Amino acid sequence: MKKNDHAYWKATLRLLRIILALWLFVSIGLSIVIAPSLNVIKLGGYPLGFWFAQQGSIFIFIALIFVYAYLMGRIDRKFDVHEN
Repeated sequence: MKKNDHAYWKATLRLLRIILALWLFVSIGLSIVIAPSLNVIKLGGYPLGFWFAQQGSIFIFIALIFVYAYLMGRIDRKFDVHEN
């Protein structure tokens, strides 16, 4: 494996770890662990902890898909492995 290949996979795995950590934090942290503290805030008439458990984690997941695609494209261009 060439040095450039190793750096590419290192950057790819780093991005993947960050994305998955954010998803874990939102889906488990905000909707389960921190939910009682968030429930004092209302969003659309519902407690914020409930909103994150039911809707927010899905919206964040979809947003993370777009963020991942954009950042992965930047990594691909940086290491010159992108498609034309």
